[in-house]
Amino acid sequence: MVDFEVVSLPETDHVAEGDRAPDFTRPLVNAEFWADAALSDLTDEGPVCLVFYPMDGAFPATYIWNELRDRDLGEHLTVVGVSISTPYEHKRLIEERDMAFDLFSDPANEVARTYGVAHDLDGMAGVSEPRPATFLLDEDRTVRYAWVAEEWPDFPPYDDLEREIRALAD
Repeated sequence: MVDFEVVSLPETDHVAEGDRAPDFTRPLVNAEFWADAALSDLTDEGPVCLVFYPMDGAFPATYIWNELRDRDLGEHLTVVGVSISTPYEHKRLIEERDMAFDLFSDPANEVARTYGVAHDLDGMAGVSEPRPATFLLDEDRTVRYAWVAEEWPDFPPYDDLEREIRALAD
């Protein structure tokens, strides 16, 4: 059993439903290689579920990606992650979790700041990571669904997310 304290996170002014999601370019990692890619490259191909999560190796990352993998949500649209982990760490997570999802590497946490989901880690000056968050984007990068953690740890409402993904994909 993991022993941890639930902590309320401060309110945040994050990207919301109806907003146009900011575009960005970062290394996009899959099981074989990585290369710089833009979010707009992915949305040009169809809807995208953008998943922010803490660094690879942290237990929330394991729970989030196992749940998304087990639900086969990638068959309906592109599911892609964003965290502060390096491409090397992403490649290892993809292999260990047997994931078919690609992951953006954002070690400086700039994308999370742009989306309003950066979380400064207590007691560590200048260190932050994304708080768990999901944004369902259409082809124009309009946010159709948004969920952002209000406490740590907190996990996406997977049933709601799955329902929204299936509605957008139909």
